[in-house]
Amino acid sequence: MTGFGERLRAAKQARGPLCVGIDPHPELLLRWGLGDNPAGLSEFTRTVGEALADRVAVFKPQSAFFERFGSRGIAVLEATVAQLRSAGALVVLDAKRGDIGSTTAGYASAYLDPASPLAVDAITAHPYLGVGSLAPLFEAAGAHGGGVFVLALTSNPEAALLQRARTAGGKLVAQQVVDEISQLNRGAGGGSLGVVIGATVDPSDLDLTRLGGPVLVPGLGAQGATAADLAARFGGDPGAVLPSYSREILAAGPAVADLRAAAGAAQAACRRALAVPV
Repeated sequence: MTGFGERLRAAKQARGPLCVGIDPHPELLLRWGLGDNPAGLSEFTRTVGEALADRVAVFKPQSAFFERFGSRGIAVLEATVAQLRSAGALVVLDAKRGDIGSTTAGYASAYLDPASPLAVDAITAHPYLGVGSLAPLFEAAGAHGGGVFVLALTSNPEAALLQRARTAGGKLVAQQVVDEISQLNRGAGGGSLGVVIGATVDPSDLDLTRLGGPVLVPGLGAQGATAADLAARFGGDPGAVLPSYSREILAAGPAVADLRAAAGAAQAACRRALAVPV
């Protein structure tokens, strides 16, 4: 069984260092001339898959924009995941789950067990019940070759109150998260456990050198960060970085050719910034 970390490295090498977030905001559906309903959602995601699934390494559907339509939205999410993965892309579900005990085990079964209709390659999770509370996710990832991206330092202004707070030992909470994920990667994680760091925040006060796993970097494009920021903020280990664009690419639709052009431009910019050869 090939672990997520190894599959991610291979996908980035084959297709370039780019993750496309699938965030079907109501405004974006309307901009595409689609209804803000399950049918519009389905057409939107089908078109994104048709345009990009065979040429982008990773996709990151935002679960909330599917969940808001109830069971019909979840059915679209299942179909979207299947379409993307059948074209050879990896799928990271942006669900930011985090709980304790059997509840986390339930999330692990839902998203990381290949027997589940919602099985994906990796999931995002939050550590604010303690990184240890995510153990069922880590265990499922190890058992099934999946991955987990744990929030460390995010772009929203409210995050600093928690993430830049200090532990009793004087360490940043964000650094504590990174260190615990590093320890897991040195053990059973195998490089398949990563962290999330927003592209618009400065991570210079974090030590990522021992992480041993990927860094998912959302917030490029419409949220204000550029590919050039990647080199400045993550130049120490550019190979670990997975840059993520959403609206910057999706707003180019609905024409397939325009979506491909936007994704190609983002791929090229990320390659240059991270010094990744074509």
